[in-house]
Amino acid sequence: MTSNVHFYEPRNGHGLPHDPFNAIVGPRPIGWISSRSADGILNLAPYSFFNAFNYTPPIIGFASIGAKDSLRNIQQTGEFVWNLATRALAEQMNASCAAVPPEVDEFALAGLTPVASRLVGVPRVGETPVAFECRCTQIVQLQTAAGETVPTWLVLGEVVGIHIDRSLLKDGIYDTGAAGHILRGGGPADYFEIGAEQLFKMYRPK
Repeated sequence: MTSNVHFYEPRNGHGLPHDPFNAIVGPRPIGWISSRSADGILNLAPYSFFNAFNYTPPIIGFASIGAKDSLRNIQQTGEFVWNLATRALAEQMNASCAAVPPEVDEFALAGLTPVASRLVGVPRVGETPVAFECRCTQIVQLQTAAGETVPTWLVLGEVVGIHIDRSLLKDGIYDTGAAGHILRGGGPADYFEIGAEQLFKMYRPK
C-alpha cells in the first residue's frame, strides 16, 4: 500500500531538492544583529534562526551556525543589538550577509548608518524603525540527543532598551502590518513580507 506521506530521518538525508525543515519552521523572523569586537570593529549580520523567548525580562535569541563574527564579538563584549529587517531594507540586509573578513564593516558595506545606542556600546541601524539593545545572558552550544556537541551556538540576550519609530504606534499599539517586517522562508532565496492583509484577530478563551 502506497503512502502519500514523505517520511525521512534527517540523519540519513531528506532525498529532496532542498531541505524542507527550514520551510516548515517558518517563515521565521530575521535576527539582524549588530555587534562590536573588543577592538572596536563593527559587524552587522542577519541570522535566520531567531526569536523571542521571554516577556519579563524580555529575552531574545539567535543561533550562530558556526563560530561567526557576531558570536565572537558578543563573547568579548557581552552586548548586541537586534535590528528589524523590513521590506524597504531587504537589499541592505542581504548585502550585510556577504562572506567578508572580520575587519570589514558591514554597515559601510551595505550603505547603512550606525547610530549610537543609549545603554550598550553597540550601534543600531539608523534606517530601521525598530531596534532592541541587548546584554548577553547565555551562550549555549547545542548538542544532539546523544549528547554530542554540534558547531552551533544559541546566543540569548536580555533586551534592555527598545527603539520604536513613533509612526508605528497607533493609539499606543505597535502596528506590525505597517512596519513591513520581512521573514525568512524555506527556499534558498525565499522571503515573505507581513502586511495588513494577513491580519486576523482571535482572542483567548476566558
